[in-house]
Amino acid sequence: MQLFAGVDEAGRGPLAGSVVAAAVVLHDGQVIDGVRDSKQLSAAERERLFDVIREQAAGFAIAEASAAEIDQLNILQATMLAMSRAVAGLSVHPGRIRIDGNRCPDLGERLNPLTESLVGGDKLCVAIGAASILAKVTRDRQLQALHQQYPEYGFASHKGYPTKAHREALQRLGPCPEHRRSFKPVRLALEAA
Repeated sequence: MQLFAGVDEAGRGPLAGSVVAAAVVLHDGQVIDGVRDSKQLSAAERERLFDVIREQAAGFAIAEASAAEIDQLNILQATMLAMSRAVAGLSVHPGRIRIDGNRCPDLGERLNPLTESLVGGDKLCVAIGAASILAKVTRDRQLQALHQQYPEYGFASHKGYPTKAHREALQRLGPCPEHRRSFKPVRLALEAA
């Protein structure tokens, strides 16, 4: 039975933290009950499925690109880097790789021909949906840990997204080391400080 991988990311839009990507390898036709786009699930459902996916998948890997790498490369290139790192981290080799979105990262000569992008893939492909859950749960856990370090920013509630409360904290406190300095609201807060 042929193996295929789905790849997705979490955390392109936030003002702080890493962008996280996951790759999940399944057998052709395999279904994992309850898996769909992570944005359509509650946090509790995602947490429960996190372990189910890791148990039932033929393979998985989770990788990231840091806030500093995002600032150095830009968010698109950092996302591609996180995705390529996730695929490189797989212990099993899929026959096909589906990437959520409209472009594929460079995975090297051997894997590029096996790779296709799929717009809305987290809704259309169970492996991409599973990858979206692993990436989202991992990133949410990172932001919970960041909240422990910097509670005054409220990372536990907004997960780094540019909510009103987060932008106000940025203006009041300036950025913490995990803020993405290349993002406009962070850059403006730096200039104001």
